[in-house]
Amino acid sequence: MSLGRNDEVIAAAEQREAEQQGEERRPPQPDWVVELGVGLGGARPTEVHAGHRYAIGKHRRAISREQALAALAEGIRACAHCRSDTELGVL
Repeated sequence: MSLGRNDEVIAAAEQREAEQQGEERRPPQPDWVVELGVGLGGARPTEVHAGHRYAIGKHRRAISREQALAALAEGIRACAHCRSDTELGVL
């Protein structure tokens, strides 16, 4: 019985280590993200999100704060859920 318990403890420790290594390899979360459209016209920006927004579409690109401000100034809409315009200080 104790051998089975030792195997469980070792497996759990190996799982935690693997998860930690995976997190270390993951790139840092961007501060701002622009969601890109799809289609024949190319990948044009459609919406600006805060980087922490979990429900961003698959077509996206990390951008800087200045690029996010410029995109909003050009008329690209801000996400209604994460309120990227409010976080950027745009009224």
